[in-house]
Amino acid sequence: MIVVDLSELGGLVGQEVAISGWLPIAQDRIDAFADATSDHQWIHVDPRQALAETPFGGTIAHGFLTLSLLTALMRDALKVDGARMTLNYGLNRVRFVSPVASGSHVRARIALAGVVDTRESLQATWNITVERDGADKPALVAEWIVRYYPRVPQSR
Repeated sequence: MIVVDLSELGGLVGQEVAISGWLPIAQDRIDAFADATSDHQWIHVDPRQALAETPFGGTIAHGFLTLSLLTALMRDALKVDGARMTLNYGLNRVRFVSPVASGSHVRARIALAGVVDTRESLQATWNITVERDGADKPALVAEWIVRYYPRVPQSR
């Protein structure tokens, strides 16, 4: 894990800052996501039909499942020290480049595209590439905006 002080974040613009560890994408995680979102499309939850009727060789994770893992992947790879609170501010761009098969592993490559001081927070724009183990193409690319609210100095 890389630890970066909030005050030094601006100096990392244009750089790859961290790479997460590999995260397994097991069928039980896919099924739990399907239950949580009421998205039970067979390409995600029916291994027999997915094997017989798709070119993927089995079930695949929901694109939104892969997207929702950005927080966990970021937390595994990077800690921004000096922030009292971190908020997901949204996404400028997301592309689901290639499917994530059940049983595969993903990781995130995290690069800092920009930092803006909003007076209340530092707003970082992260370019995230989610890779699949052994694959030529990434699973997902996203431009993710995160706001870091600095610790307020305590009065003495």
